[in-house]
Amino acid sequence: MALTRQQVREAVERAGDEHWQALIKHHEDAYPASRPTPGDVCRAEAERLNELGLGDAEDLTLVETRVERTDPTLRLVHVFAYGPRQVHLLTEPYEGYGDD
Repeated sequence: MALTRQQVREAVERAGDEHWQALIKHHEDAYPASRPTPGDVCRAEAERLNELGLGDAEDLTLVETRVERTDPTLRLVHVFAYGPRQVHLLTEPYEGYGDD
């Protein structure tokens, strides 16, 4: 089943409040410039992960999404649990969602 915006948001929240706050501050601190909202980032990440085939992989479960601000962009790393032993696998860091 494909990943949704809500699932990515919940994964960010599971990573800890500082990760969710990084998304909020990335959007708000750019004022009056317009950066994507936290919801926009979560939706775009769900789409990106689905395009990579990670949303449909039956033995992968999105555990958490770590967010770091790297002004003017964000760096995101997704943690997936794999297989019966729930081994944690990390995606390569992705940078984006800046002042494009």
